[in-house]
Amino acid sequence: MAPPFTLVWTRLTEQRRRTALSVEQIVAVAIRIADAEGTPALTMRRVATEAGTGTTSLYRYVTNKDELLELMVDAVQGEGELPTEPSGDWRADLTLVADGMRASMLRHPWLATELRSRPSLGPNALRRSDFALAAAGGATADITVASALLGTVANYVHGAVLAELSEREDVRSTGMTQDEWRNAVSPYVRKVIIDSGDYPWVARRIFEAEDFSHDQQFAFGLDCVLAGIEKRVAR
Repeated sequence: MAPPFTLVWTRLTEQRRRTALSVEQIVAVAIRIADAEGTPALTMRRVATEAGTGTTSLYRYVTNKDELLELMVDAVQGEGELPTEPSGDWRADLTLVADGMRASMLRHPWLATELRSRPSLGPNALRRSDFALAAAGGATADITVASALLGTVANYVHGAVLAELSEREDVRSTGMTQDEWRNAVSPYVRKVIIDSGDYPWVARRIFEAEDFSHDQQFAFGLDCVLAGIEKRVAR
C-alpha cells in the first residue's frame, strides 16, 4: 500500500517556525545545482552537503526529491514582476504570459520538463496560473474555453523552448556552433540537395529564406497562435 500523500505546502508554516535553516536556502542551493548540471545531479545528499547540513537534517524540511522539485518549481515562478491584474488586452496579456514562461524556462533549463508533469500548487505558481487564466478570460467568458486557450499557448511555448534548449545542448555536446555545423555539412548539402534538383523547396529555403533569431521565431510563432485563437473565439 502506498504511504499517505501529504502536500509539502501544508507543512511549511510549522517548519519555518521550528527550524534554523530556512527552506528558501535549501531550495536556492537545489536550483543552483539543477541550473548548472540538471536534475539528475540533484540528490538529497548533494543538496545537504552544499547547504551545510546533514542529509538526515534535510529530511526534516522535505521528505524526498519530488517535494524538493515542487518547491524549486514554485520558487522560480516567483521570479520577475507580474501585474496585479490583466490589462484587458488579452493578446498583450497572453504575450506577457508566454514571454514570461519562455524566459523562466531558458534561465532554468530543467523547468520545461518539470512543468509538463503535475501542476504546481505553490503560491507563486498559483498566482501565475490565476493571472494567465484571467488573461485568457479576456478572450472568452467561457472558463473551459479560456483554459483550453491557455493550454494551447503553453504547449506552443513548451515546444519552442524545448527546440531552443535542444540546439543549446547540440552546441554543448558537439562543440560546434550552428555556423560551424553548416560549414561542415555544406559539401553534402550542395551535392545531395542543391545540385541534384530533387528537393527544390529545401533548396529555396537554403538560398532565399531569412534566418530568424530565436526571439524572432518565437514572436512570429506566438503571433500565429494568437491570431488563430482570435479567429476561433470570434465564431
